[in-house]
Amino acid sequence: MKLFLISAAFFAIAAALPAGPVQYKENEPIPILKLENEGVQADGSYRFSFETANGIAQEEQGSLKQIANSPEPSNQVQGQVRYTADDGSQIVLSYIADENGFQPQGDHLPTSPPIPEAILRALEYNAAHPEEDEQKPYGKQQQRFQ
Repeated sequence: MKLFLISAAFFAIAAALPAGPVQYKENEPIPILKLENEGVQADGSYRFSFETANGIAQEEQGSLKQIANSPEPSNQVQGQVRYTADDGSQIVLSYIADENGFQPQGDHLPTSPPIPEAILRALEYNAAHPEEDEQKPYGKQQQRFQ
């Protein structure tokens, strides 16, 4: 039994050891072709952009925006990122971030399926017949289920 436990411990330690030294690939620095940075201005706005030799680019600008019913201003940011995906396709992501949240747009992003025709007809019917949506006082409601 002792021999089995010692053998099991030996194999567990041997299996846990790395097979060899970990190899890391050295990446060459990618040159920056363009860099513009207009830091934060007195009014809270900023703007920056850059472009690298491998096709990565980003532009962004932001400002403070006064929101109704809010004592503090809110950030409003808009920008665009461009890069080449692993499959070689060009990715362009435009975005806005404001009081309504982050709103990305791009051809590579998934889209929701179209609304089924039956649902569209039901919505049109509901819009054309608002009187059916009115609540009647309790006791004067029409009995639908009997």
